[in-house]
Amino acid sequence: MALSVSSAKFSSGVEDDKKKDEFGFPKFVVMGHRGFGMNILQSPDEKMKSIKENSILSFNVAADFPIDFVEFDVQVTRDGCPVIFHDIFMFTQEKGVITEKRVTEMPLHEFLSYGPQKDGANVKPMFRKTKDGRIFEWKVMKDDPLCTLQDAFVKVKRSVGFNIELKFDDNTVYGEEKLRQTLDNILKVVNEHAESRPIIFSNFHPDAALLIRNMQISYPVFFLTNGGSEIYKDVRRNSFDEAIKICKEGGLQGIDSRLSLISYGQLNNAVEVLYLQYLMGVEGVIVDMVMEISEAIASISVRNKEDDEEDDGRKSMIMFGEERTKRMNSTIPRGPKNRRPGPYKVKRQLGSTARSADLSARRESAFSRSYID
Repeated sequence: MALSVSSAKFSSGVEDDKKKDEFGFPKFVVMGHRGFGMNILQSPDEKMKSIKENSILSFNVAADFPIDFVEFDVQVTRDGCPVIFHDIFMFTQEKGVITEKRVTEMPLHEFLSYGPQKDGANVKPMFRKTKDGRIFEWKVMKDDPLCTLQDAFVKVKRSVGFNIELKFDDNTVYGEEKLRQTLDNILKVVNEHAESRPIIFSNFHPDAALLIRNMQISYPVFFLTNGGSEIYKDVRRNSFDEAIKICKEGGLQGIDSRLSLISYGQLNNAVEVLYLQYLMGVEGVIVDMVMEISEAIASISVRNKEDDEEDDGRKSMIMFGEERTKRMNSTIPRGPKNRRPGPYKVKRQLGSTARSADLSARRESAFSRSYID
């Protein structure tokens, strides 16, 4: 499934239209998908079941690598608490029977009662339903309790920013009052706890994306679209052109600024694909294999330093990366056997290339991603 995003430029809480419009990703941005990577329970690859996705543990493990953001999904419980969870429904097993309940219909205490508890108990085991209808017990090598958005702000290392995906059900029609109430609850936590942490909002729901932009201007809003690979009743979700139109007409982008190009998908775990995107001017990637991609981006940086000595802009970019590498190497403890978990080289790129000649001429781009649930 191919997904895409168009977005206004990232800022870190500056209430200034000119600064917001002028922002540009100053480097090649790397984001950890649901932290250290999503869980694919049906996969034979144990790496996809190593650490519980969307957990404090997953976010902090990802933060030990030279990435810039962790991406996660936020929903709001019945009693108004923003919690971090991807799936619309929670599945468990009661007396041998699989049951399900909508996350947004639970009070907070009920939501937190699923999965491992802080005391080590696991009274309500979690299950996950795949898109083809199969159900798997949610077993990972390193489990962790469910958490709230406030937990993330308090407990996750401040070295990473948050890409907060505002999660809504594709099959539910939301009125403005309901959307506003949900977004109000999320913004309250963000405003109270974000401080200087970089924040990005992202969302597949056109009305929610437009509304949160109207409710605040401190942080950029990324509108996500599948680019037409799946068709929805709302035509605004069905193409890149519609995504760009929403961003421009809805105020998700300043008149003279451009949209960002970032990608996510399983192919982002292939070094060749990553390098191709880098050369094409993609401004960043969301990845599941955080450790492996850190190493790949490090090698890309080294290669560019060797191949582009005459390119003053690229050379300066690489030198900036080396400076960050030195800083990280001096602060990150060594792992088992006195070795670091991966080469802490840097991934730096000035984001200035659009996805096609036409968009380049108009200084526009879109964010595309694909994954399998």
